[in-house]
Formats: sequence, C-alpha cells, structure tokens
Amino acid sequence: MLKLFQSFFGGDESRGRYPESLVEMAIERTVDGTDSRLRLLPGYRKHLRGPVIHAIDHVVVLVDNLPAALAAGRDDFNVDPRLATLFVSAAQMLEVLGHDRTLLEYLSSHFAGADRLTALLLAERIEKNVLGMEQAGDQVRRDVAQLTVSFRNHRLVEVADREAETRRLLKRRAFDHLLSLALARIVEVREERADIARQRDALRYKLAILERSGWGFEEGEGSSSEPASLQAELTDIETQLERLGSDADVLKTHLELVAQQLAQAEQLLQRDIFRMRLDSMNVQRDAQDASGRDIELPELFNAHGRRMVLLLVTVNPGELPPRENLLATAHRYL
Repeated sequence: MLKLFQSFFGGDESRGRYPESLVEMAIERTVDGTDSRLRLLPGYRKHLRGPVIHAIDHVVVLVDNLPAALAAGRDDFNVDPRLATLFVSAAQMLEVLGHDRTLLEYLSSHFAGADRLTALLLAERIEKNVLGMEQAGDQVRRDVAQLTVSFRNHRLVEVADREAETRRLLKRRAFDHLLSLALARIVEVREERADIARQRDALRYKLAILERSGWGFEEGEGSSSEPASLQAELTDIETQLERLGSDADVLKTHLELVAQQLAQAEQLLQRDIFRMRLDSMNVQRDAQDASGRDIELPELFNAHGRRMVLLLVTVNPGELPPRENLLATAHRYL
C-alpha cells in the first residue's frame, strides 16, 4: 500500500551513488504511485531499475543545483533585488509569507521556537505589454510600449527547520511529480474496451488524489485533506483496480509507459533561468538604462507547459504578522 508521506531520500545522495535500499524503495514507490498491479508482471523491478535510477539522478541534480537559500526578512528586502522583484514591498512580502497555509500548518504542528525556517517559494510569472510613460531628458513621453513583469500566487512548499531537510523533501516531491506525470500518460492512452475504460477512470481518480496530496509543484485544487483520508481513498482505488483485474498486455503497456516516462525525466521536468533587466516597477529596460537591474530567477517547467519561478528562502517566524486567533475572531461576530 502506498504511503504518501513516508520518508524518502536520505538527503546526502550524490548523483549515481545511491544505497540499494533507496533504489528498491524508489522502484516500489514508482509502482505504487502509478499502477500497483505492475507487480503481477515478472521482472518488473529489473525493467524499471534503469529508468528509476535515471529519474533519481535527475531530481538530485535539479534540487542540488538550486542556489543557497535567500534570507527573506524585512531588512533583507532591499539588499537582494530578487525579493523586490517578487514582491511589492517588505510589508507585503511578510504578509504573504505570514498567511501561507503550508507555513501556518508547520508552525501549528512543530516547535515554534526556531529562529529560521527554510522553504521553497513558488510564484507564477506574468508578462504584459502595456502603454506607459518614460522620462526623456526634461520631457515625459506618454503611450510608450513597455513590457511589465508581475508575480502572483506566491506560496511555500516543504517548510523545515534546516535547508538540508527542505532539499531532501524537494527531491521526494520532484520524484513524485515525475510519477504523477507518468500516471497521467497512462490515463491519456486511449482504449475502447469497456473494462479498460473503467480501469482508466479509476487511475484518473487516483491521479487526482495524488495531485491533491502534493505530488507536484502546482497548487492543489480545493481544500487540503488529511493524510489518513487521502490514504483511505487510495486504498479504495487500489481495491477497485484489483477487482477489475487486467490482462497481461494492458499491464505490459503500462509498465512500458512508466519506464519510458522516467527514462526521459529531463524532458518531463526542467529547470531554467529567467533573466531580464527590470526597473523598480518591474518594467523591462535595456542594458544601457541605469534605472534597470539585472534579475536572475530559477524557473521550473513540466511537460504540461506549467512554469513557475522558484526560490529557496529562509524566514524568521518572529518577523511575520501575528497569527489570527480564529476562535476569538468568531466570538467577535457572535
């Protein structure tokens, strides 16, 4: 049975050098995260071993190559232009971070005395062509074509009290995202037989559950669910699939699809660098414009075309706005 939140990756892996226990765990997690009936096929471990190791190689390099965590505090805002690019002001930054659901859940369930917490900050980048104003000597030019950049849907993932732990959790998340993409590929394969259609529907539902549980970098739809509830839903799906059964040809197709997807992990999940020269209003400027500053931000994009900026940050919980007492707030309205 798939354990959504089981420990995965030790945090000290280097590319190509993994303990056998990790490889075996990754193979079994691959089967659990796609179609658990693959275990009915003889030699499934051997068939998946190479692609799984390739996928592990990819996510280890992907996460290890992220820049060191950037301090995101009030005094840090004007020191590093990346923060001023992602947020309007230091106050807005702390407001956004202080109301982040993942951070609040972490603070409510862990020791609150940590001076620093590390997490991966994600945000969507939006570019717009607008007409603005520019200063040309003593004159102000109007209706000048400009490119502006803004960021929305800021959120944190994998909050921890150490950067090494955040990176370990990100490796698991990236690997799991590859599995969800492989499962999505299985769901996409068109079959006409009614029994295959029912299997596909069950697998599609399983994919939705995994996406809700945080098997990726996109924000899940709806409210978050408790791990026990998600696990119960997955167990029900696995039971349905076992009842439906499957012939060997279907399972062989699924096994081959999973192996193919993991073997091309670098095409499914890629890291890029967003580079642009921006002024304080996030308007693009040319290289000679003194009002501009050169910005570089890592970006992650997947095979489905979803792209987002990512930045490892450290946060001082003491600088965040006070957490709202929901019970006291409710009493005020009674």
